[in-house]
Order: sequence, then structure tokens, then C-alpha cells
Amino acid sequence: MNRKEEIIYATLELASESGMKGVSMSQIADKVGIKAPSLYNHFKSKDDIIREMYGFLRQQAQNNSKQKTTDYAKAFEKKSLEEILMGSLSTYMGIVSDKYMLQFFKVLYSERSTSNTAAAIMVEETERMIEKSRDLFYALAVHGKIKNENVDTAAMTYALMIHSLIDYRMDKITAGQETSFGDGKSPVPQKMIEFIRWFSKQNGM
Repeated sequence: MNRKEEIIYATLELASESGMKGVSMSQIADKVGIKAPSLYNHFKSKDDIIREMYGFLRQQAQNNSKQKTTDYAKAFEKKSLEEILMGSLSTYMGIVSDKYMLQFFKVLYSERSTSNTAAAIMVEETERMIEKSRDLFYALAVHGKIKNENVDTAAMTYALMIHSLIDYRMDKITAGQETSFGDGKSPVPQKMIEFIRWFSKQNGM
């Protein structure tokens, strides 16, 4: 682990305890075991740490995910719309429910209404979801798996509903009503599974 990674994990640990606003650069430096001026050799500000933390933790979660990226070219012929959407969502949920990503998102969710950086990261994650959904839905339409009317609207509706259900699950975790994103052995919550089943029946060919 290099120094930047040490700083990222130290900041995440501190923020998980007292919120990002309650963490100072000097506290981060003390946690890492370096002098405060040395910290600025790696990051210009706390917001700079948060932005890099997002990209780093997301990439690490993707690398560590046990879920493999679905080969849609093969899946189009052999799987139903519901199976394809479930495979795609399982891969995504395997990333966002990673231990460190979950810690990170809990911090962001608690501060996005007052922090421009936290809000910007959440917007980026939502837009990433919308873009990926749009690409998938166009491919599904081409292969006759989904109705080709209003594909953009269907993709937007799907992505934002999944995003809302993730918000709902995160609130339940923060409230202490749930301990993880998934239900049982699945990384996907039951309400998302029910939505995908309904969506597939309404939009499948």
C-alpha cells in the first residue's frame, strides 16, 4: 500500500466515525503518522482526498467483485430480459456493496445535502448508472429483447428507480434496520428483484 492509499483509508476510517466535516487535515496526518505539511504533498485539500477516494475505492471494489461482467452478446440469445437485467444488477450491486464502498457511501449520503463534493460524486454515480443502462437497453432493443419504443425513457426510468431503491436500502442500513445491501445469498435486495420482474414483464418482447 502506497502513501496515497494509506491516506485514503485513514480518511475513510475517520470520516466513518465522525463524518467528513468533522475530520481535519491534521487529524488525517496524525492517523497516517506523518506531518501535516507532508500530507499536502499528496493532496491539496480534503475535497481532493474525497474525490480521489471515490475513484480508487470504486476501482478496488470492481477488481475485488466476485461477480463477472456479463457477456451480453452471448446472453442475448440464451437468456430472458429478466435474467439479463438481474445479471447486470448483480454485478453492479457487488461493487457498491463492497465493504469500503459501503463505508464511503454512508458518509456521502449523510453529507450530500451540505457538501458540494459529496453531492457531485453522487450525481456522477447516478449519471454513470443512467449511461450504462442506456447502452444496455439499446443493445437489448437491437437484439429483440425489449420494446424499441422510447428506449431512452425506459433506460432512464429503470436507472432512476434502481437508484431510488439503493437510496432506500442505504437509509435502512443507516437507520440500523438492515446490515447489508443484499437479501440472503443475493447481493440484490428483494425489492429490486421484484421491480426487475415487473419491469421485464412490462417491457420485454
